[in-house]
Amino acid sequence: MLGAAGCLFAALAIPDRDPTADSPSAAPARKAFVWSSDAYWRSLEAAYRDLRLRGCADEGPRLAGHFRTANGLVRRIELNETAPDATAFGDLERLVFEMGKLVGACGVRLPEYVQLTADIRRIVKRRSEDWDMKLEASRTTLYRMLYGARAALEELILQAPAGVAPAIREGVAEPSQAPSALVRGVRIHSGDMLVSRGGAPTSALIARGSDYPGNFSHVGLVYVDPATRVAYVVESHIERGVAVSTVDEYIGDKKLRIMVMRLRSGLPELRKDPLLPHKAAEHAYLRAKSERIPYDFEMDYRDHAKLFCSEVASSAYERFGIELWMGISHISSPGLRRWLSAFGVRHFQTQEPSDLEYDPQLSVVLEWADPETLRQDHRDNAVTDAMLEGAERGEALDYRWYLLPLARVAKIYSAALNLIGRIGPIPDGMSASAALRNAEYSARHRAITGRLEEKAVEFRRQAGYEAPYWELLRLAREAKLEIDGP
Repeated sequence: MLGAAGCLFAALAIPDRDPTADSPSAAPARKAFVWSSDAYWRSLEAAYRDLRLRGCADEGPRLAGHFRTANGLVRRIELNETAPDATAFGDLERLVFEMGKLVGACGVRLPEYVQLTADIRRIVKRRSEDWDMKLEASRTTLYRMLYGARAALEELILQAPAGVAPAIREGVAEPSQAPSALVRGVRIHSGDMLVSRGGAPTSALIARGSDYPGNFSHVGLVYVDPATRVAYVVESHIERGVAVSTVDEYIGDKKLRIMVMRLRSGLPELRKDPLLPHKAAEHAYLRAKSERIPYDFEMDYRDHAKLFCSEVASSAYERFGIELWMGISHISSPGLRRWLSAFGVRHFQTQEPSDLEYDPQLSVVLEWADPETLRQDHRDNAVTDAMLEGAERGEALDYRWYLLPLARVAKIYSAALNLIGRIGPIPDGMSASAALRNAEYSARHRAITGRLEEKAVEFRRQAGYEAPYWELLRLAREAKLEIDGP
């Protein structure tokens, strides 16, 4: 019996074929976007620190001049057919960061700064309607302006006293004729997309794991029952595939931030059929109710037999002639491709949740995040970025080999549960080795995050302010070295 058990253990411990063998050994010709502005960020922090020490008695006129110039640039971009490489965008980007240090250090005019960043997003997205989103210049300008303005604002939100910064930031009041429901004081319409960020370590990896590292990891499609006016969310989960949730269930599944996006009412397809968003949402809802749709770990947005979260929305709208993600996502970094391959990803041109924001067909209706969830979001991002730097240096996603037999037994048990419609410990479509890598990655991420949190608290005690993102990244690198060793 011992011999038989030993043979069974040895058979179950045979490693799977290396999943990274199917991943290209080298990245494509394109490269991931990098800010390459560390010296500039540190100069902003030094100026911020100096202003806090000497006071802002003489800074009022300078800040007022910055606001006039920034609003003038926004107006110029709005009124002119500005190409994505126009100098106005670079001038406005730099001014937003320069203003941020004054608003934050002096504790003044934060509501105006919030409005400025909202205006930037609205006008730049409107301008992008005329751009070719397949061009790198178009995508880079959109990213720098939208992601950059958000990053600058969030640094101020995290530095502001409690209760000063708004948790909900209004966007475009985009009209819709689709059925609607009032959810916690916010009116949402059938066909709206809820783009969110989860609290798990892998959520941070999804958000950051793109050529344009982002803020969001999940997409859900809203369906509002026209008879009852009850709102539901159609979404795809790693654990159970495509499912329909109530809004309370959706919000109860930990979210660090949520953005509501809606198709522009001026699109030709919506002028022909104003109820198109509702029809797309209804199609997704009825399909989710009538059939079992597994999660698509390969992230193949063209094959809709299985669906990952972004694909729930894109496949529903595709049926009615709307192609979402006009600028398709690319994952080019070799280390990141190897890691995602180890989790089962096979398609590196796909639809990343964060990149939906850059689709000119969509308006951002509102965005929610409070300082506490933002703080966790930023720390998770910093740890993820530090770990991905290790991936680019050749670090592998590993697991303890002796757990593989147990994981394979758990996989068989999960498969049996799936047959009767229940969820097992290892999701359908995920291999036993991928599940072990996932668990190992998450445990390592949590350990580094715990060490980072200690360092961030100490930074605040010594500096007197929250560590900005570039400092968090530096501290995350230190925490990673302490956890992983040299």
